[in-house]
Amino acid sequence: MINGPILVTERLILRPPSQEDFPAFVKFSSDPDTTQFIGGVMNEAQAWRSWSTIAGAWHLRGFSMFSLISRDNGEWIGRIGPWEPVGWPGKEIGWGVAPEYAGKGYAFEAAKACMDYAFDLLGWEDVIHTIAPDNIASIKLAERLGSTNLGPTALPAPFDEERVDKYGQTRAQWRSRS
Repeated sequence: MINGPILVTERLILRPPSQEDFPAFVKFSSDPDTTQFIGGVMNEAQAWRSWSTIAGAWHLRGFSMFSLISRDNGEWIGRIGPWEPVGWPGKEIGWGVAPEYAGKGYAFEAAKACMDYAFDLLGWEDVIHTIAPDNIASIKLAERLGSTNLGPTALPAPFDEERVDKYGQTRAQWRSRS
């Protein structure tokens, strides 16, 4: 059962997460390089709680991370999308791509679709991305999207000890570049 919208790009399908995606999410969540800046490695039980949070946010908030699905082979590539847990420093478009798909432009392609979705359908006035200062790949992606560093910000527990900067832009800034 899909509980939300489906977005389609040239190479991707973005849809709410489903049970069939969970094994790939467990693999994604167990990779130290992939999870270095998104909370760290999780075992299967921890991944289940995280996956349930992402899926549950669709029901509770009406938006959440999408599963990224390759249109070529139907494989789960990662998760990306609108995100605003309680206590978060703003309305975020966040991302994470499985290592075998990193560096191929999938995150940028999906992030553009998510930015349009957030501004056009959710009606957001601005979007942020919370990024660790040494997460060079995410900084480059945020900047490629047109977001700028707005300075340090704080995340709620259990991430309150993490140092992150808030990158962002307004709907007007996004539209001026689109």
